[in-house]
Amino acid sequence: MRPPMLLLLALHALLLTAPSHAEQVMVAVAANFTAPMQKITAEFERASGHKVLLSFGATGKLFAQIVNGAPFEILLAADEQIPAQLEKDGYAVNGSRFTYATGRLALWSAQARKVDNPGDVLHQGAFTHLALANPKTAPYGAAAIEVMTKLGVLASAHEKIVQGENVAQTYQFAASGNADLAFVALSQVWKYGRISAGSAWIVPSNMHQAIRQDAVLLERGRDNVAAGALLAYLKGNAARAIIRSYGYAL
Repeated sequence: MRPPMLLLLALHALLLTAPSHAEQVMVAVAANFTAPMQKITAEFERASGHKVLLSFGATGKLFAQIVNGAPFEILLAADEQIPAQLEKDGYAVNGSRFTYATGRLALWSAQARKVDNPGDVLHQGAFTHLALANPKTAPYGAAAIEVMTKLGVLASAHEKIVQGENVAQTYQFAASGNADLAFVALSQVWKYGRISAGSAWIVPSNMHQAIRQDAVLLERGRDNVAAGALLAYLKGNAARAIIRSYGYAL
């Protein structure tokens, strides 16, 4: 077979496997899911040819942006209540909602041996500042308040609490040393099956309401091919393997 014919066959195969109509999708993503979503997006774009634009923030603030007309087509929330509310209020496509991950909460310090496994540092009060995400807009912040209430340390720690706008900012407070401790998403400090730096207590999941993180197709994305393809990809084995690698449950 002559080389020109081989080239034509290769080009034909490429056209058969390439998406017939590549599109762009705008996705609002809960701050705790930043790293895994960036990795998932890179793999999805490579496999599909579609383009994904990501915007990260606290779930409550993303909700406010959506109802005020922000052009998002998918929401990956840090809870299940807000996607359900969006469906109820007509901002999301009924029946499109599903849980893409279950989050884990961790008490973390950038300092080695600062946090012990049972989280006794909270009882001891041996810290100057404790960072957590705004519990009114961030589910991980609400979970942190629930944990401290159950431990009986909320009142004693009250004056030491520093609130971040979202869990990404909360992590930065602790990573920079501006806070001794922070309640963060386990995914932010988990790598290769262990805590990547510093010290941490992985909070038992029975100490707070389950952080079920739901995805939903917004009305703006109803007819967007890329939006449908991305949501399908999130349910597949490749995305699920990435999600697990960051410490989430499925």
